[in-house]
Amino acid sequence: MSIDKKDSTYKEYPKIMSIFKRDEITHNFIDGDFSLPEFEYLKDNLWVWTEKIDGRNIRVDWNRETVRFGGKTDNAQIPSFLYNKLQEMFTIENFKRLYPDAPLCLYGEGYGAKIQGGGKYIPDGVGFILIDVLIDGWWLKREGIEDIASKLKIDVVPIVGGGTLMDAVTVIKSCRLKSKWGDFLVEGLVLKPKVELKTRAGDRVITKIKHKDYKKVDKNEH
Repeated sequence: MSIDKKDSTYKEYPKIMSIFKRDEITHNFIDGDFSLPEFEYLKDNLWVWTEKIDGRNIRVDWNRETVRFGGKTDNAQIPSFLYNKLQEMFTIENFKRLYPDAPLCLYGEGYGAKIQGGGKYIPDGVGFILIDVLIDGWWLKREGIEDIASKLKIDVVPIVGGGTLMDAVTVIKSCRLKSKWGDFLVEGLVLKPKVELKTRAGDRVITKIKHKDYKKVDKNEH
């Protein structure tokens, strides 16, 4: 798929920084050593936690004329079985009916069988779950994301909790937070401040934490 890089609507999803810096030997988190000063400054504020999905980054772009699909980067390849599913889910006719005058870009995860560990979510197929929506340079609030998901009849990543950043760390370390999809642990959490903010550089304040960030590694292996 050819992508016009001058097209401002079709942007790659911003990189989500992990919550802490990592030990150079084990690559485990160094608890309390925040990867960005904004995280440390906001650590005691209220953050919203959504379940992190073990899938493949997908973009769905509607420019009022065509629907385009992309991955994490402009050069990323989408497996044919997932691409076919996206074509079924997101048709030009549907976008024309719902959003004839509103160019927008949907960001989510392609997930399910044959995608990472996605068989635990959908054992016999694949799907797309919505994470964020960008319209005219604006990231929609949660209610706007849910509204678009409802109209397009697609899933949206579930909110699974809220609290401070260290509350989220405690929850992940407890290994008790089950996925909304079944009797297994969430892969991790994506965390946004209750009131969304940007860094000095203009990047969104958003972070993540995963169970495997605390996987023990024998230092003698290195």
